[in-house]
Amino acid sequence: MATACSTQPAPETKTAVPEAASAPVPAFPEKSGPRLLVTNEESGDLSVIDVSSRTVVATVKLGKRPRGVQVNHDGTLAFVALSGSPAAGPGVDESTLPPPDRSADGIGVVDLKTGMLLRVLKSGTDPEKVAVSTDGSQVFVANEDGAQVTVVAVATGDTLGTVKVGGEPEGVDTRPDGAVVYVTSEEDGAVFVIDTATRAVVARVEVGPRPRSTAFLPDSSRAYVTSENGSSIAVLDARKHKVLSTITLTGETIKPMGAVVAPDGKTLYVTTGRGKLLFAIDTATSKPLWSVEVGPRPWGVAVSADGATVFTANGPSNDVSIVDVATRSVVGKVAVGTKPWGLALQP
Repeated sequence: MATACSTQPAPETKTAVPEAASAPVPAFPEKSGPRLLVTNEESGDLSVIDVSSRTVVATVKLGKRPRGVQVNHDGTLAFVALSGSPAAGPGVDESTLPPPDRSADGIGVVDLKTGMLLRVLKSGTDPEKVAVSTDGSQVFVANEDGAQVTVVAVATGDTLGTVKVGGEPEGVDTRPDGAVVYVTSEEDGAVFVIDTATRAVVARVEVGPRPRSTAFLPDSSRAYVTSENGSSIAVLDARKHKVLSTITLTGETIKPMGAVVAPDGKTLYVTTGRGKLLFAIDTATSKPLWSVEVGPRPWGVAVSADGATVFTANGPSNDVSIVDVATRSVVGKVAVGTKPWGLALQP
């Protein structure tokens, strides 16, 4: 079923106005600049933020528990991981939870020109995050409760293969050159490297406890894997798939979660969950440059194409923080749906 945000037509007026001004406002506003896409896990929808005006211009209904979100390389489609598994934090006794709704599992495909949910791709059980191949023809889906990655053809919805990885896979990220995908296993404390051509695991790399996500340098030479329970980030040679060093962030509540590298490759940005902070780290020295408090339990993170602005999704406060890199400060917040989780930029 396709859904999209709609707005009311402009009210009638007795004053003569140009025809264009009195025309109905389109259901999904025409894109005039970069947009930020925000998945809201509890309200089951996607908030579309116009970056220049810092306002939500549309809301797209998706389904149950939207979390990971990625935009294809030409900016025409968004892929969103949807899950019918009940929400449960660390330490929750899963035997006390209601049964999962497997009919809700899949990858929602959103047309970013019309704001329509085109279809939901079947993609294994409990999808948490999704990565798009560089040519946009395939998606790689982390099936959290299945200890596997499902590979799906975008055009047909066919399952092209499944790849066994470690327990509780979460982060699934394509290296910029498209040759491999890195998959973090929370249970194993490791990253599994999948060759995108053969769909086979070509390396397993031990990192810190409970790894959550991976960010790459634009030239594909380095990978940065956040470790929530290690308060650290593993720095990997992303071609040889070996750990080079570990960046440790101080603070008892610092729990590295989301990660993204600036377009120029000079700065790594990391959200810290219960630590409430966004860290900026120099990729040349692996040293923290600065940090700023952005909100409660920030998870998703994105950076603008010019590298001047960073965005964080703050779940408990139902908003997105806007961080100005030059002043190292939060310059605005945008209210979104309930429990924002993932972020992606539509250029």
